[in-house]
Amino acid sequence: MMNTSIVTEFVLLGFPFLHPIRSFCFLVVLVMYCLSVLGNGFILTIVLIDQKLQTPMYGFLCNLAFLEICYTSIIIPKLLQTFVNTRTTICYHCCMTQIFFIFSFAVVQLLILTVMAFDRYVAICKPLHYPVIMTKKVCIQLAMGCWLVGFAYNFFEAVQLWTSPFCDSNIVDHFFCDFGPVLSLSCADTRLLEFLGLLSAISIVVITLSLIVVSYIYIISTILRIPSSSGRKKAFSTCTSHLTVVSILYGAIAFLYIRPDMHSSFHLSKLVAILSTVVPPMLNPFIYTIRNGEVKEAFWRAVCKTRGPLKRMFLGSIGGTQVFE
Repeated sequence: MMNTSIVTEFVLLGFPFLHPIRSFCFLVVLVMYCLSVLGNGFILTIVLIDQKLQTPMYGFLCNLAFLEICYTSIIIPKLLQTFVNTRTTICYHCCMTQIFFIFSFAVVQLLILTVMAFDRYVAICKPLHYPVIMTKKVCIQLAMGCWLVGFAYNFFEAVQLWTSPFCDSNIVDHFFCDFGPVLSLSCADTRLLEFLGLLSAISIVVITLSLIVVSYIYIISTILRIPSSSGRKKAFSTCTSHLTVVSILYGAIAFLYIRPDMHSSFHLSKLVAILSTVVPPMLNPFIYTIRNGEVKEAFWRAVCKTRGPLKRMFLGSIGGTQVFE
């Protein structure tokens, strides 16, 4: 009979080879995390307070920004802890919950990016029908569908992993609870679960990527038929940010999760994982806003609105002081 012990917690190895520069790594990751939260928080705030940005595209962008904040917030705190502590632990149920949310958020992100590609397709290829197709009700249903499908998609694999027995080893060769490293610690036969996890990852990536590619084939063919060069440039400029984010995300996913052997190359996977976890959420707000005139105008409108009340408060405080004197 197999000798097993009840695992109540897991030990996250993190990056032992970065120990000599752990303080520097901690500071860099912390700054990037703060920039990510502030940048995505800025998108959420500016879209919610500016009526002119109450459009389907910015609505989906808000969902993406909120998702980025949630995704980084369930991973990076533990990553920072691995740089500070010599031994970083996470309870069993917390580890399983983290795995479920990480995969769920990843699926939601892919679905939202797919819906955003569809939104661009309707806006460019069917501009006259856009207000009829992309109504507020339809946009809400699409956004809710992304979240519901995302959380239901990997539920079976999450339950199976949660109920799997674990042997004596509880050391996870990662800086967070990832499916592959945790699954390798199970003392049960995990070949079926590993296959299902790989199949579900490939399926959602292939389906969403195919829909995005088909959407952009129609978009590009429509843009090329626009007679003026300025019109083509303006139409394509609305898609460049989305294409950039899609390229970065799918490239990282292709390496991290769609591999024949999920037990190999953990060290290389960790390096790519930390880049894909920290960098894209930090860059996405800049990618979507740095060349976006509408967001810049909305920002200055918000500044002008707040500057007036602040000026009146300042002058009022001066006047009150003079009267008091």
